Formats: sequence, structure tokens, C-alpha cells
Amino acid sequence: MAPVNPRRPLAAAATALALALTASACGGGGSAAEDGVVELRYSWWGADDRHSTLQQVIDIFEGQNPDIRIVADYTDWGSYWDKLATATAAGDAPDIMMQEERYLREYGDRGALADLSQLEGLDLSKIDPLVAQSGDLDGATYGIASGVNAYAVLADPEAFEAAGVELPDDETWTWEEYIALAAEITEASDGDIVGTQSIAYNEQGFQIFARQHGERLYNEDGTLGFSEETLTAWFEMTQELLDNGGQPAAAQSVEIEAGGPDQSVLSTNTGAMAVFWTNQLGGITESSGREIELLRFPGESTGDRTGMFFKPAMFYSVSAGSDHPEEAARFVDFMLNSNEASELILSDLGLPANVDVRGHILSSLPPADERSAVFLAEIEDSIVDGNPPPPIGAGQVVEITKRITDSMAFGDLTPQEAAQQWISEVEAATGSQ
Repeated sequence: MAPVNPRRPLAAAATALALALTASACGGGGSAAEDGVVELRYSWWGADDRHSTLQQVIDIFEGQNPDIRIVADYTDWGSYWDKLATATAAGDAPDIMMQEERYLREYGDRGALADLSQLEGLDLSKIDPLVAQSGDLDGATYGIASGVNAYAVLADPEAFEAAGVELPDDETWTWEEYIALAAEITEASDGDIVGTQSIAYNEQGFQIFARQHGERLYNEDGTLGFSEETLTAWFEMTQELLDNGGQPAAAQSVEIEAGGPDQSVLSTNTGAMAVFWTNQLGGITESSGREIELLRFPGESTGDRTGMFFKPAMFYSVSAGSDHPEEAARFVDFMLNSNEASELILSDLGLPANVDVRGHILSSLPPADERSAVFLAEIEDSIVDGNPPPPIGAGQVVEITKRITDSMAFGDLTPQEAAQQWISEVEAATGSQ
């Protein structure tokens, strides 16, 4: 599956989108061929294996729905958003499209997406309630989650054993214990095994921390939903890990982050812990050659509330300009609710958002994905709620977070200064001052 948290700068795509969506989103998608068959265009991003799988799914759907023809329209992640923005501006948006949470509000607010709750033939009754409303804005449903993931701590039991340190009880451990544990592993192994990889590069980690404090990253209206004190405390933990050796030094952290999951301390057998999405467990397990375990975030039992959440892997959306919205809804229903589709897709679009379908494919998943599914089931009862779609401009937060984290790690900013700069830059990027 393509990473849920892509690291490509998104500013260029956001600019193209803003320009494109000033044009009308009317017209476009869908046509009726001479043989009376309705033709719909379905756009997605991904690698070749995803393209091959989804074409098989399309073939099954067309066999069951001979009055509909699905035209596949796919590309890589890097080209997808510019292409979609251009097509939308030209009034030629695809009838069905894959959406990502950073862009859903932009397209929805500008009238480019249909309200799925108003379309006949789309059954949303079996969608996991923790993500069922994740695509809702101002009373309309602009996206339905294809599947779910959770942000979690991944741990290497062999690294813990080599350092002579026991794995933590992830139902009770605190942030203080996490910091101390990381330092203990580094010290016990004479630096051969680092305790943890930096967790400050991804704002989703802070999202969990803020939720544990009764706050959130973004409010429903797109404004920031946390205090400067909470963000400062988050950066202070990273500073403490730098000071006590629990995580790699600044220069090494930059290299590790640039290398992605394949160069993580877990994949290279040089560290005991790191934070990733549950859907990345399979790749890291394969790279490491070890049985990596999933753990809850520290602080889940000691905060004001639990902070972990289910994140929509991606969304299904329908163009507001489609000439055949009911037929488009029928296809989305098939993708969400049919066992035939799920048996091919498995967890490539996240573990299915339909809870019955998720259970149906559990025994067919690769071992790592099956462990992820079990982990999601274990934490589900402790999850309080989901998060609203991020504000327009949230795509820029990825690079803002990385840059400020590096500046602090190299000693150019204190944790408080890092928090103040992060808030200032994110408010400017999202227009939420």
C-alpha cells in the first residue's frame, strides 16, 4: 500500500488545486455509450500491483453490472493531484475518485464533490463508526473511508532482548517510562542499539499526545485545537531523548528520516522502537527479518483521555459534476461492501472500513496484516472518537514539522521556540490565525 503519510512536498499540488478549483466543477464525468451502457471514470493513485488488483475488481463489478462500464484512470502519487485539479478545472473530473484527508476539505468546500449521503444505492450502515463520519463536512458526506489504520509504536523484541530490557506493558506505560526505557536500551547496548527513532517528524504523533491532554490537532472549523504549552511539552520530550541518548543525534536522525521505513532503525536492526502506521508493519517486518510487535502509544491510560484513533487510509468520493451519480454510488457500494472486492484488495486500501468485510478477509491476510487487524480490534474499545478533516493547506504541515524538528535537534531552537514557530507557520499555511 502506498504510505498513508506521504513525504513528498505538497505545496505545488496545493497551488495547482487552488487555481483549478476556482473554475466550475460542473459538467464532465460519465457518459452513455451507443450501446446504452453507462461509462464511468474511476481515478486512483498507486503502484503497479494496486493497478492490477483494482482492474480485476472492476472486471468483477462489470460482470455483475452489465449496464455500467468502468474506465480505469490511474497514476502515481506524485502526479495524481495535479492531474485531478486540472481535470476538475476543465469540468472533466472523474466520476469516482480516490481522495486523501489533506485535500478532502479543499474539494468539498469548493463544491467539487457530491454528498454521498444523498445518493441512492450506497449502503453505509456497516462502516466502522470510528471512521464513518471522517469524510463529513458541514452536514454533507464528501468521502467514505476505504479502510482504516492506526498510528502505533512498533517494537523489536529481539532488540529488547539483546539489550537485556523487557518489553513495556503498553496498556499502562507512561511517557516518562518511554523516555527512560529508550535511554536504558541505548546505554545497556553501548549504543549498538538505539532506544527509539525520533517520533517528532510526524504531526500525527503529536495529535495523539494532544488528544491525551483533552485537546486536538485541528478543530472542526480547521483552527488549531491545542495550547502552546502542550506542543512545547511534546518537543521537550524529543529534546530529553536527544540529551539522554535515547534517540539518534540530529544528523543521523535526518538520514534515517530521509530513508523512509526501509531505513528505519527497526528495518536496519539498529533500534528497538519507532512509530509508524499499522499498515506499514508488513514492510518493516520484511525489511527487518524479524517479528516486529505493535504497541499502544505511551500515556493512553494516564492522560485526560485516550489519544489513539483510527485514520481513514483514503476516501472514495464522487464528483458533483458526474452525469451518473447513482451508478457511481453503485460502484462505491461494491468497493465498500462486497466480499468479492475485499478478497482481492485485502488491506491494500487499509483494513476494510466495513466491519463485516474486515472480518471476512481476516484469515486471508498476510501474517503481518493479520496482526495489524488483531491490534486494531484490541484497541478499538479504548478509542473515543475520530478527527475532523484537516484544514485547507494541511499538506504543508508535513514539511513544516520536519524542518522545525531538525532545527530544534541541531540546537537552533528551544522546545518552546519550536512550538511557537510551528504554530505560527501552520496557522499561516492553513489560514487559521
